[in-house]
Amino acid sequence: MPDNATEVTAAGIARLAGVGRAAVSNWRRRHTDFPKPVGGTETSPSFALPEVEQWLRDQGKLAEVPLRERVWQQLAGHPAGALPALCHVGCALLLVRDRPSAWREITGVSDERMAGVLSLALNEVLTARFGPAAESGRAVHSPDRSELLPSVPLLRGAAELAAGSGARETFEFLLGRQLDANPRQYTLTPPGLAELMAALADTGRPLRSVLDPAAGTGALLGAVVRPGALYAQESDPDLAALTALRLALHADPGECTLAVRTGDTLRADAFPRLSVDAVLCHPPFNERNWGHEELAYDPRWEYGFPARTESELAWVQHALAHLREGGTAVLLMPPAAASRRSGRRIRADLLRRGALRAVIALPAGAAPPYGIPLHLWVLRKPDAVPHPSPELLLVDTAEPAEPASSQSGRDRLDWPALHTAVLAAWRPFSGEAGEAGEAGGKPGVPGEPGVTGGGAAGAGSLAAGENSRPRTGVSRVVPVIELLDDDVDLAPARHLPSAAAAAAAAPAELIDVRERLTKSLGLAGRLTPPPVEVTAPARWPLTTVGELARAGALQLRTGGSGTGAGPVLTEHDVLGSAAPSGSLPADGPHEEPMVVQAGDVVVPVLGGGSVTRVIDEATAGAALGRNLQLLRPDPAALDPWFLAGFLRGTANNRRASSYASTATRLDARRLQLPRLPLAEQQRYGERFRTLAAFEDALRLAGRLGGRLVQGMYDGLTDGTVTPE
Repeated sequence: MPDNATEVTAAGIARLAGVGRAAVSNWRRRHTDFPKPVGGTETSPSFALPEVEQWLRDQGKLAEVPLRERVWQQLAGHPAGALPALCHVGCALLLVRDRPSAWREITGVSDERMAGVLSLALNEVLTARFGPAAESGRAVHSPDRSELLPSVPLLRGAAELAAGSGARETFEFLLGRQLDANPRQYTLTPPGLAELMAALADTGRPLRSVLDPAAGTGALLGAVVRPGALYAQESDPDLAALTALRLALHADPGECTLAVRTGDTLRADAFPRLSVDAVLCHPPFNERNWGHEELAYDPRWEYGFPARTESELAWVQHALAHLREGGTAVLLMPPAAASRRSGRRIRADLLRRGALRAVIALPAGAAPPYGIPLHLWVLRKPDAVPHPSPELLLVDTAEPAEPASSQSGRDRLDWPALHTAVLAAWRPFSGEAGEAGEAGGKPGVPGEPGVTGGGAAGAGSLAAGENSRPRTGVSRVVPVIELLDDDVDLAPARHLPSAAAAAAAAPAELIDVRERLTKSLGLAGRLTPPPVEVTAPARWPLTTVGELARAGALQLRTGGSGTGAGPVLTEHDVLGSAAPSGSLPADGPHEEPMVVQAGDVVVPVLGGGSVTRVIDEATAGAALGRNLQLLRPDPAALDPWFLAGFLRGTANNRRASSYASTATRLDARRLQLPRLPLAEQQRYGERFRTLAAFEDALRLAGRLGGRLVQGMYDGLTDGTVTPE
């Protein structure tokens, strides 16, 4: 075995073979010829990937390692570490894309010779894209022969993968795998949030230049549409290099100027004289060691010297210092930055001078930390013309419309609807702020140019439909004079009615909710099962889902892979009996997703609960999401409602469940159901269908009841509803 052979852990072996880690442990105990550990620790050993592949093939457990998986395992087990290896991959993919003929010539020699020739070729392509290393201080250095030699097999595989998927897509796949495998090491900006921030900075004219002073992995700059120049700074050298390569692979040479630098932005600004059209920034939160002592007289503190506890306000002023007059900055901020007393003087000066234009409260789950509803601050660099009576736009999308629903969380955000609501409030205000202020308090509804002025409130629905009723966006344009009190509290929740109250407190809305609740309760009453006659337990001959699958009576599939633009049925949709609410990633595996059909039965994998979903015509066509198993019965052999009903039995689920770490995992193959004629199945299936309708009616009544109760409380306490 070569000294630089890629190593793989037990978890990697399980992924290669498509089994659980317990199976790998069993193989090690039962097979004396299983490869011996070559590294790692006693509790987490690692094995040589070539030896593992050969053993799996010899045992008939692996016909061939998928190319994507092989490349990932080579990256994850690289002797120098995954991040340096990923930088080598990015450099090689840049060469593959920009100079494909040169790459083909280089790969026609041995690994040893290829490493030396490749080093020279990479230096040329990196210099052409980022400038000379010595002069530009670029973030990506040219690897030499000794660094590249262990990476040559990985680079050959990555280039082969790029031939089918594309250089950019290959890099995004490997970067995404690395980020997913190490979630605690990185603070990520989700794609939906990055696109929203880029859209807020878009004034309708092409952005000639955009800066991200805390670039991370480059998600924000990657969301900018057709920029003229991108500038980035990142303190972590590995992340800075990955950002540079990621952005370079996003744009063709000549389309966009690209400059990425490494360093502490606040202490050592890499672009001290740069003025740009827009700044996008997801700064680190709650930093105490941001340079408070040594930066006391820095000229960037035009709006006041930030306190040690106000690092976010230092980032705000850094962004403003790099904007040209009229330029826009969008920063992701913790909610405390809008109300901490230590920052009130700076907030007040930002308001007085018209620099802070909007504060937007996002739903919890928009970005890490996922349990906190973060804010977006939108700022404009004031021009020479003073603004005697500036205004601030406050937008609150932070509350779900169904407070009792279990569907909230980071996996439940409807990003397209959130974009629509936020931009519908921002764009009329940013383009027609003066006219809006003279609107006489006309309510503002997302989708209509009626953002209110003079302190009037406006609300608009983010989406329609009872099962997918997400949030109601509430916005208000507030004169700055109303905010300049002792606290200068800019949290939207302090100045706007809650989203739930805005939707439910209006008397007309309460009347509608009450009528719908009455109908739902009536339906639940009609569907209530009749009294039952208790008999002895039946002794049917039983079979399992696994046996039925082997006999061809049903197909068993799992979800969670593929790309596309259609809706995705998620685990939360199944648990909450909701419409498909997810979406497939644009940079996911280039595979066709598993699409559900009417009559399919979907079962969640995790949780160990007895929940099933029979797909109807309205849901058919959606892709199957992660942690879901699909059972597609042959209608000539199995009734879908019969199948779904018996799978929900409590004892049945206990027998088919096992424990993996702290979660309960359901193995659908072990679920049992009786062998009955099709006509008898249909008789049971009709009763199960009625029970499902009864359950849906109860669920709807519970949601409507919660809205009615809260709406009554809110109406009575604010005077819109009288005790009579």
